Amino acid sequence: MLNGEKITKTILFLASLSIILIASGMVLSLMEGTIPAFNKFGLKFITSTDWNPTEGKESYGALPFIVGTVVTSVIAIIICLPLAFSTSLFIGEIYRGKKIASFIGTMVDMLAGIPSIVYGLWGFYVLRPWIVEMGFNDQGYGVFTAGLILAIMVIPYATSISVEMIKMVQNDLKEAAYSLGATRKDVVFNVILPNARSGIFTSYILAFGRALGETMAVTMLIGNSNIIPKSLFDTGNTMASLIANQFGEADGLKLSSLVAIALLLFVITGLINGLGKMLIKKI
Repeated sequence: MLNGEKITKTILFLASLSIILIASGMVLSLMEGTIPAFNKFGLKFITSTDWNPTEGKESYGALPFIVGTVVTSVIAIIICLPLAFSTSLFIGEIYRGKKIASFIGTMVDMLAGIPSIVYGLWGFYVLRPWIVEMGFNDQGYGVFTAGLILAIMVIPYATSISVEMIKMVQNDLKEAAYSLGATRKDVVFNVILPNARSGIFTSYILAFGRALGETMAVTMLIGNSNIIPKSLFDTGNTMASLIANQFGEADGLKLSSLVAIALLLFVITGLINGLGKMLIKKI
């Protein structure tokens, strides 16, 4: 009879194997769905800016949506970095153990769990009119607005993970530094950050990955124009929002093109995560 250890190892192996099988199944099924699109357009599908669903003149290209996805996500992570980093230090070290840190930490965790549609509605009724009032554009839609709402969404996510990484730094290391006459600043930059930096960096990679795949909030604010935006305040579209808007009515070549967009998003997200892991090893 199998002992408890062998049973446990078998269960863990099967669970790990199932993840590989699910991921492989997703990729294979997506690749199968993209065959008509790539047979028709080839690799030009990735670099083309056309998106014309007119019957008899159908022409589809992914470049506007790749650009929209990357630009909005980069805007989000640029805004996220200083705010999430500062907040995580405040909660995890500077005011650790105090009521204000506990309260803000609870609020951060709550904000991290709010559904994206709620952020989208808030952005539509509050953020978009603010963009108009500031004079950036007439309607408030655009890649900057979408990037800004993404930043608001991923800041709590990155902060929550970073706080846990900072708290994991051993107290013995900090106490030893203080006993040698180190200041709070010295401890933060010479003890905490060197020991927590890989985890903090991972939190930003995960936040960036979430921004890449966000759908509803972006769909409500980006303007959904199938063109490459010429400025941050032009309307545009992302890969996820395009699929959300057009998948329900798509068939034939258009449906295959949307599946190809989904596969490209899958690949881009995978490359970002892979690059992040490579960088983490060098930190």
